[in-house]
Amino acid sequence: MRVKMALLRLLAAAYLMTLGGFALPARAQISPNFAVNSSAVILLDYESGSVLYERNADRPTHPASLAKLMTLEIVFDELKRGDLKLDEQLAVSANAWRRGGAPSGGSTMFAAVNSRIRVEDLIKGITVASGNDACIVFAEALAGNEDLFARRMNERARELGLTSADFRNSTGQHDPEQVISVRDLSKLAAHIARTYPEYMHYFSEREITWSKIRQLNRNPLLDMNINADGMKTGYIKESGYALVGTAVQDGQRLILAINGADSAKERVDDGKRLLEWGFRNFEPRTLFREGVTVTEARVYGGESGRVPLVGKGEIRLLSARNAADRVIARVYYTGPLRAPVEKGKEVARLRVFRGDRVALDTPLYAGADVASGSLFQRAMDNVGESAIGFVRSGMNSILKR
Repeated sequence: MRVKMALLRLLAAAYLMTLGGFALPARAQISPNFAVNSSAVILLDYESGSVLYERNADRPTHPASLAKLMTLEIVFDELKRGDLKLDEQLAVSANAWRRGGAPSGGSTMFAAVNSRIRVEDLIKGITVASGNDACIVFAEALAGNEDLFARRMNERARELGLTSADFRNSTGQHDPEQVISVRDLSKLAAHIARTYPEYMHYFSEREITWSKIRQLNRNPLLDMNINADGMKTGYIKESGYALVGTAVQDGQRLILAINGADSAKERVDDGKRLLEWGFRNFEPRTLFREGVTVTEARVYGGESGRVPLVGKGEIRLLSARNAADRVIARVYYTGPLRAPVEKGKEVARLRVFRGDRVALDTPLYAGADVASGSLFQRAMDNVGESAIGFVRSGMNSILKR
């Protein structure tokens, strides 16, 4: 028994290399004083990533036209890299016209078959009119066909860490296997706002006229005096009414994602009230100022055995205005880090928990360079790591008995 307890203590010490926990005074998460009816919801602070409210946020649901945000992300990425130009003209194929245009009966910008349309106008056709035809035009131009474009959507989703996403087309037209969680939709919206600020204005364009047909922006939040500036609505009968919305007040941006509302009214009521509630009840609070060491990570084979971990700029958490509580912050990394360690490289993540919920998840970076150590230092570190490996294997053997 004494041996087992000693091994437990040693094993616990070994695990401290990858997990550190500490408490910070903060504010409590509060619940809305009204009913939220949509089945899947998340509200978060754009700057810090703090989650203010969530319900079934990780449950994959059919995204409907919210899938178009992934299509637009790829288009914006092409523009940013210079592989696509706003004034470049793309062809409207018979397939894009038949499956996404006027004959389809779905949302469309009314692109004419065999015409050519500027990239900028196609973007507006998606952000304002939710045009399926515009999405298919992009899919065919950038990948050859929708199947290949969907594969590209999924590859890009994995790059962005959208682990719940499985896209099957560029439009969001129903496919039983096409799903994504509202948490990942909110992450995608935050990524678009952060990475492509020069294209955000397309989401707040009020109208588009194409083929002599005038259409107003389908996002009802834009006209509700809450400073909303995007992003997208969606509906299919299989999952209900959906919305990704974002608004800015006093320099603070909140992002909302909803799916599973029973009606268009319920969708917008939930969205508007949650955004208003978030702006009214929460305020940003600095956890770590710029350049301040959050904690240290162990380093293997380096001139120094530890390296400071810092954020990129201030690390802030949005917290409730009038409720005292504590949060728990944990630093996760695969350790010890192996020298050399380059200053500014992302090496860990800071996660702040309210209860069992992650309120903030942000990267941490090496705050200094750590060069490779001498042969003697590396040998001593190797002895230490071998001992820890022996303890782990011994502990696993004991626990299996």
